[in-house]
Amino acid sequence: MTTSRAVASVDSDDDLLLEPSVAPDVIPVVTSDGGSLRVHAYGPEDGDPIVLIHGWTCRIEYWYPQINAFAKRQRVIAYDHRGHGESKLGRNRVSVEMLADDLQAVLDATVRPGKKALLVGHSMGGMTIMEWASRYPGNVNRLVSGIVLASTGADRILKDTAALPILGKVNGVRGVLTKAVVAAPVPLPPLGAVKKIFQYRALSPRATNAQVDFCFDIVAACSPISRARWGLALGRVDVTRGLENMNVPVTVVAGTYDRLTPMSHSHKLVAQLEDAGVPVRLASLPGVGHMSNVEAATAFNEEVARLRVAGRQQSRYGAAAG
Repeated sequence: MTTSRAVASVDSDDDLLLEPSVAPDVIPVVTSDGGSLRVHAYGPEDGDPIVLIHGWTCRIEYWYPQINAFAKRQRVIAYDHRGHGESKLGRNRVSVEMLADDLQAVLDATVRPGKKALLVGHSMGGMTIMEWASRYPGNVNRLVSGIVLASTGADRILKDTAALPILGKVNGVRGVLTKAVVAAPVPLPPLGAVKKIFQYRALSPRATNAQVDFCFDIVAACSPISRARWGLALGRVDVTRGLENMNVPVTVVAGTYDRLTPMSHSHKLVAQLEDAGVPVRLASLPGVGHMSNVEAATAFNEEVARLRVAGRQQSRYGAAAG
């Protein structure tokens, strides 16, 4: 494993929050159980694909800092999970297996033959990738050049969260109350106090007002029912079985101030990947919270670009060796 401490730029990253000037191609995907996925593809059709998979309560717009950075030269693909943004829930119960199948459907619809995608997953999006690797092991090396797992973990997500640190010394209470909070099917009011609590849990004290507002508006717009259903589903997640199939370069990105998926998750994930023989790098972002790709967009994008080059080089080497 290699480790880096990326310098997080705060002042210069707010410009990346603007709506992209590049209009997306809209690629509707209909699921077998009657659901639908809103899929956008930005940039040149023949560009190397980067597939962005957002986390719980977010949507495509959450990835504006990455779309703005990469869409001029790469094919940047982003989509809304079921029940998020404009994607519709189907008849089946939500589960991490559903997320994996939906990711495969997006790859089928967007990645051109002969191309390999860089997968970038944040929080629940990282869990999606890990479960996808479990369910579609033969497609990992065939379709993917590298994987970024940002602000995420493979198991014990709610039990180990630091989102409610005041309850940390009360045995057995933190997990129960955390589950109650994330699964509550009620709207988030746009009050100053609520935003302060949101910032405390999801970002860091150094986050700009623009970054806090950007993330809060996205999360608050998520359907309360969908937020509750997926919140409960997260409590059952264990995607460790997919790690042994991730036979491509992996970068784990973690903010040192992350209270939702603390650094302990990232260190554990790196150890699990190393045990599976996966080439992995840990990139820590000092003083950055859970919304790492927004709060430290420039540093985050540098890690994505680095892995894109490394993955492309490995793919070429592998093809030549074969």
